[in-house]
Amino acid sequence: MDRYPKKWWQETVFYEIYMPSFCDGNGDGIGDFPGITSKLDYLEELGIGGIWLTPFYLSPKIDNGYDISDYYAVDPQYGTMADFDYFIHEAHQRGIRVIVDLVLNHTSSAHAWFQESRSSRLSPKRDWYIWKSPDEQGALNNWESFFGGSAWEWDEGTGQYYYHAFAKEQADLNWANPEVRRAMKDVMGFWLEKGIDGFRLDVINFLKVSGEFLDNPVDEKGRQVHRYDQNQDGILEAIGDICGYVHEREGIFMVGEVGSEDMDILRRYSGSGLLDVVFNFNLGSQERFRPADLYRELQLMEDQHTSDQLPTLFFSSHDRQRHISRFGEGNTELEEQRAKLMGALMLTAKGIPFLYYGDEIGMRNHIAHRIQDMRDIQGISHYEIALKNGKTEEEALSIARAKSRDYSRSPMQWNGSRYGGFSEAAPWIGMGPGHERIHTEAQREQPDSIYSFYKKLLSLRSRYPAIAAGEYVKLERLTGDAIAYTKRSGSDEAVIVLQFGSEPLRLDLSYWSDKKLEMAAASDEIVPIGRSLIEIPPHTAVVWLS
Repeated sequence: MDRYPKKWWQETVFYEIYMPSFCDGNGDGIGDFPGITSKLDYLEELGIGGIWLTPFYLSPKIDNGYDISDYYAVDPQYGTMADFDYFIHEAHQRGIRVIVDLVLNHTSSAHAWFQESRSSRLSPKRDWYIWKSPDEQGALNNWESFFGGSAWEWDEGTGQYYYHAFAKEQADLNWANPEVRRAMKDVMGFWLEKGIDGFRLDVINFLKVSGEFLDNPVDEKGRQVHRYDQNQDGILEAIGDICGYVHEREGIFMVGEVGSEDMDILRRYSGSGLLDVVFNFNLGSQERFRPADLYRELQLMEDQHTSDQLPTLFFSSHDRQRHISRFGEGNTELEEQRAKLMGALMLTAKGIPFLYYGDEIGMRNHIAHRIQDMRDIQGISHYEIALKNGKTEEEALSIARAKSRDYSRSPMQWNGSRYGGFSEAAPWIGMGPGHERIHTEAQREQPDSIYSFYKKLLSLRSRYPAIAAGEYVKLERLTGDAIAYTKRSGSDEAVIVLQFGSEPLRLDLSYWSDKKLEMAAASDEIVPIGRSLIEIPPHTAVVWLS
């Protein structure tokens, strides 16, 4: 029995586009709306049903657009409002929905709201942000920015500190103020009228902080535990209010980024009256390739999600290293084998897949070898802090690399030209390794490529409801690092085996289903041994359909 009536997003495969890095349409080395529009046929052919766009609003780009200075304007680097409108129209013409990133937690310090707020303690917008005076000893609490250093910035003009969970140029809004909530609803209403199909809400569990401003505790390794500056009382009421406003319109999809890997925290934010889904970092943030851990998190999501909740499936994003590089152990062959397996997991397991641009061709991590080549504020901030703390330049660069998010932000690789077909000009960030040979032009012609594998699975998913929207009938970890699951939707059934192991796996199909099954996507090397017994080679994904 299906959990609840299907909505369009429950069967959609989303594709995250990092705005400056997908395709440059005007030759300035920065991706833009004309460039993205020119690639919609590619996405349609691949089988993508939804696009998630990272921020494209007017911004100083201290944090690559997550510091918004005008919510109602398209940044000129990305095109015009007319370019945006045309992109939405062309995407919808191809049956592709579009959700957009929205940052509700903070604005740029260059935003007119913040400029007015900091103009005087008596400003009508003073309470739109979080201001605090030091105590008699001149001290504040110990809250740390996620980009390093104190989360409090002194404002000389008004003699108070303002709070910023991220860069000092990203001032946190005061969501205890109902005027802030009304202003943000107006912003959302504007873009909904433009025809978007939903929002991805950035760091949404940061909207509220403790009004007592207590010091955060520190763990045994000296790291701050963010107990009082996220996941605070009242946050679910605020999110419910936002979602209620948006869901008054039929078919709008609400995705939340909840900054946690704890399923107990993640599950609180979605379901009836709240966000439709949240990103399951408990699964997607796996640093090492361990099938047992993958299985544990899949089972945990199945156990803890209630009847009105669905998990999300992803392993790469603009904030994470590419999973092909994380999981491949530096071995090219193993990287490609595991990339296919992870693609199969995302596209066949229960949940909503979010592919990251370049997943489908196996783009690898981009590494900045000099601080001058680094673009991410998080890495650069930690580099500067390390130097101030007496580290050598080499040590500081190593720390910066560990904190940087540049790894996954290199330009999309369309062909083997100097700049990968992304642009005629030098890109805003360096090209990824192997871009001369790893690109869509080559892989579309190779039947055994990662691209061809993704496309085949996307085609199967579009034709078989059990893959796209089925419930688990069985979910098990098999001997030898294999995960297997049966999914069913009505009379439609699919059996998927992800053979992660390095040794052949013998499998008795009669154990998984009493139906007659057709092998629909599998390696040619699968060996029948008897009526229902087969041998699956290492690093192979197999799908059978009833």
